Amino acid sequence: MAKKQKKQKQAGAGAGGTPATVALTAAGTAFTVHSYEHDPAHPSYGDEAAEAMGVSPDRVFKTLVAEVDGELTVAVVPVAGSLDLKALAAAVAGKRAVMADPAAAERTTGYVRGGISPLGQRKKLRTVLDDSASAHATICVSAGRRGLEVELAPDDLALLTGAVLAPIGRA
Repeated sequence: MAKKQKKQKQAGAGAGGTPATVALTAAGTAFTVHSYEHDPAHPSYGDEAAEAMGVSPDRVFKTLVAEVDGELTVAVVPVAGSLDLKALAAAVAGKRAVMADPAAAERTTGYVRGGISPLGQRKKLRTVLDDSASAHATICVSAGRRGLEVELAPDDLALLTGAVLAPIGRA
């Protein structure tokens, strides 16, 4: 069964808006919303998003929450690869990084796993964006729920999240 996909420009403050799209709208940032029918049986949220949108996996970025020296930190990396925990720790001048407990990530960000957005989080966490994002005019990240992505310029994402750019992804 083909997945349905909808595209909307500047959808955020209206019906179906998430804290991420509301934050983008409030900031006056240009973005496009992509929605698709989420399949709970799909083994990878990020790969599912790339497939459903017909976008190269190197332009779709997943939002991961890790603990660096005990402090929750957001890592935004391409779905085509994985997170290098040592590189993440180094990017924030830390010593050791481990993946965060999923319940702690959900509680702190206000989003569910598979729908965690780097934008509009309940508690603003320090954020690191993989520097490969700079190679693209736009990238896609979760809009705050499964089956919903926002496409925006990587510079806008970095500005709104206060992200540092660093080589934290592995192919």
